[in-house]
Amino acid sequence: MNDIKTTDTTEEYKVLVDKIAKRIEEGVAKAVTEVKRSQLATYWDNGRYIVEFEQKGKEHAEYGLNLLKSLANDLTLRMGKGYSRPNLYNMRKFYQTYPNGYGGVEKLTWSHICELIRIDDELEREFYSKQCIAEHWDVRTLKRQKKSALFLRLAASKDKKGILELANKGAIIEKPQDIIKDVYTLEFLNLNADSHYDENELERKICANLQEFLLELGKGFTFVKEQFPMNINNHIYKCDLVFYHRILKCFVLIDLKVNAVQYDDIGQMNMYMGYFAEEENEPDDNPPIGIVLSRDKDELLVKYATYGMDTNLFVSKYELYLPNREELKQLVDKIMFEEED
Repeated sequence: MNDIKTTDTTEEYKVLVDKIAKRIEEGVAKAVTEVKRSQLATYWDNGRYIVEFEQKGKEHAEYGLNLLKSLANDLTLRMGKGYSRPNLYNMRKFYQTYPNGYGGVEKLTWSHICELIRIDDELEREFYSKQCIAEHWDVRTLKRQKKSALFLRLAASKDKKGILELANKGAIIEKPQDIIKDVYTLEFLNLNADSHYDENELERKICANLQEFLLELGKGFTFVKEQFPMNINNHIYKCDLVFYHRILKCFVLIDLKVNAVQYDDIGQMNMYMGYFAEEENEPDDNPPIGIVLSRDKDELLVKYATYGMDTNLFVSKYELYLPNREELKQLVDKIMFEEED
């Protein structure tokens, strides 16, 4: 029997172990992926079988609403778990939602698909499926973004062409405007809109719920620091929240205001942006983006106060409650139908 005698051989052996381990991991990952694909194919086919059975009309009319209940009982007896009436309903809905194939969602899990098929509007459903894949959303994230009406909030600020692109491609980030929302939904802070709170409390709440805030900001944000100090002529100024955007390669500065934004709030942010451009930016960084995030804003005041200023300075509102979905839906529908006329 040959013994391992030299250091070189030991290193080669370690490489061998690494190769085998890596291949096993790849095989396991591939097997998991294949199982998921097989599951979706099976569930889609099952949904098709049910729909085709139901469509045969009078000869199967006696089954009526009891069809899924009967199937659930018989399939559970024969196959075991996984064929409850709700799951069979989802299989049928899966096929009805994607009757021509499900290629656009084949990378998602069954749990993701069960959430997507509950969305009636095709454009909205396409947007969420694209975002799940592009941003690797788990099911919890998908549920939250649906609940916060993310698609409708983004779509409400676009024209018909922009809405269609949003649905077909998802949220594409190419310029500063692409990461800005007119209104940010901060319901996860659990602050009462009618109660008194100051900017320090608002900031503390955001930092305590940083993951949720990053999710609301969108893809590409990395937290840098709260109360970022800037020494300007021996006077210390502090920006409430500083982030770095990995895709746009720039700092994003956020200043919080619990009341309506004032013109000097905008001037102050412009100064912060100038400081970061001169003192904090690396040579390959793009110019910073500034967001004054306020409880309310006067559009006319903002228009005049930002006149001639850096186009990377934005003023947005925040809400402490989830938006009215129906109002947003009506607004988006109006945009789509008016432009058709």
